Amino acid sequence: MKTIIRNALVYDGSGNPPQGSSDVAVENGVISQIGKGLDSAGAEVIDADGLALMSGIIDTHTHYDAQVTWDPLLDPSSSLGVTTAVIGNCGFTIAPCREADRELIMRNLTQVEGMSLDALRAGIDWSFESVPEYLDMIERRGLALNVAAFIGHSSLRTYVMGNAATERAANDDEITAMEAIVDAGMRAGAIGFATSTAPQHNGHGGLPMPSRLADDRELEALGSVLGKHGRGIFMLTKGARTDVPYLENLAKKIDRPIMIAALLHNSTNPTGTFDELAAITAARRRGQELWGQVSCCPLTMDFTIRSAYPFESLNAWSPAMKVESEFLPAILSDTAFRDAVRAELAEPAGVRLFNGEWHKLVVVEVGDATHAHAEGKTVAQLAGDANVEPLDWMLDFAIADGMDTIFTAVLLNSDEDAVGRMIRDPSASVALSDAGAHLTFFCDAGFGLHLMGHWSRDLGALPLEMAVHELSGKPAEIFRIPDRGRIAPGYHADLLLFDPATVGRGPNRRVFDLPGNGPRLTCSAVGVHGVWVNGTRIAGENGLLPTATQSGRLLREFGS
Repeated sequence: MKTIIRNALVYDGSGNPPQGSSDVAVENGVISQIGKGLDSAGAEVIDADGLALMSGIIDTHTHYDAQVTWDPLLDPSSSLGVTTAVIGNCGFTIAPCREADRELIMRNLTQVEGMSLDALRAGIDWSFESVPEYLDMIERRGLALNVAAFIGHSSLRTYVMGNAATERAANDDEITAMEAIVDAGMRAGAIGFATSTAPQHNGHGGLPMPSRLADDRELEALGSVLGKHGRGIFMLTKGARTDVPYLENLAKKIDRPIMIAALLHNSTNPTGTFDELAAITAARRRGQELWGQVSCCPLTMDFTIRSAYPFESLNAWSPAMKVESEFLPAILSDTAFRDAVRAELAEPAGVRLFNGEWHKLVVVEVGDATHAHAEGKTVAQLAGDANVEPLDWMLDFAIADGMDTIFTAVLLNSDEDAVGRMIRDPSASVALSDAGAHLTFFCDAGFGLHLMGHWSRDLGALPLEMAVHELSGKPAEIFRIPDRGRIAPGYHADLLLFDPATVGRGPNRRVFDLPGNGPRLTCSAVGVHGVWVNGTRIAGENGLLPTATQSGRLLREFGS
């Protein structure tokens, strides 16, 4: 099958300015020619009519590990210009997993990644135990997008250590067992190893996710498996202990690149992210390949007090995560609990989602109509009107509203001048969509369209050719994904046809289409006219095509 896309403004993913009106020929899923007036004999011809053509978006920070077992489309990413997704970030995977641990793994995902437990129970295909079996399973089921998978540290620790995974560091025998599993995963085609030391990453019952209990010896041993293979990315969502100097030293020991998440701008610590990016740049000059993963989206999150994710990185909030909903009002009403939360919020913090910015916390929807007067107002405003301290007002109101109040918080990345500086930093990699996770809290799966529309076209923060490079050629280079991320002969035909004048992401909307009819937030593409994966068109102007199910591939081969 041959396809020719005619008269396109071609952004080739290199960062160079676009070629003038050109034709791109695709044969057997691969780009065969680029030029003007290409022979169209026997080909399907699509007239781009001056629209822009780029290599598809490579989303390197997703959490589709569970969803991919029931949804080959990886919706909504497949309609938002994404052609390759990297799963398993932060080490929050579902493999390896023993049958006896499935409920715990799902409950951990429910807590740490805001996933519906009912949807996970109804949707996950558990026809695997090991990492190689998991990869084989998702390849066998078929994919609309290309997928690459990390080996996840928290599932790995649970598999080897059981309940001790959330209690202590691993001993020598346990480290050896984990090394063997990482080795098997790399042999099966994993893209690398992912972990987290971030304080906001808590699992079932408020316990730290298992990877947070790993010591330096364990991290070095597991990272060194990648070094022995001579390939693979070490991905880490960092906490205070694993700062940039620590990770520079680790990169030197394991001899592999390290992707550091999540660098988000905090208005209460305005220089923090730039200090980290400067330290990453300095490490790179000394020969260690570090990257800082940044977001081009404001981190805005919807939540109820039952699952108050923005507060869960606070140590003082821990008692509220250890009880069922029926006992939660008593915890939230306790003066000692409130005083502890207040005191911790008053302390400076390097890594924290909510920082006491009550003017950025809004009541979106109430459960009891008699409380509707609060909708659309900030907690700061409402507390001020009532002459009550903001934390007390929020908790009292939520309890009185049956804990059904939906709040929205603008947590991080709200300063556009700062975010513009971050996305232009040469040591940064724009990602952090978290697609597949936090489904009822936010949806940033359209981050790439937002980068091209809002940041490039509307604000002029970076030229469109550099935005395209940031979304395609650059991540392919960083993650060593061969023959993707560029429009060039011999590269796989992962393509996005779009209108630069209108491209962007639409508003979030709530749908009920998870397994068991569970709710999630999603959004639609704006200005997207076509998406191709390995030469097969999966989306058009009106979204996904009904036949878009089997065009993708499980990626198993990566460069060094």
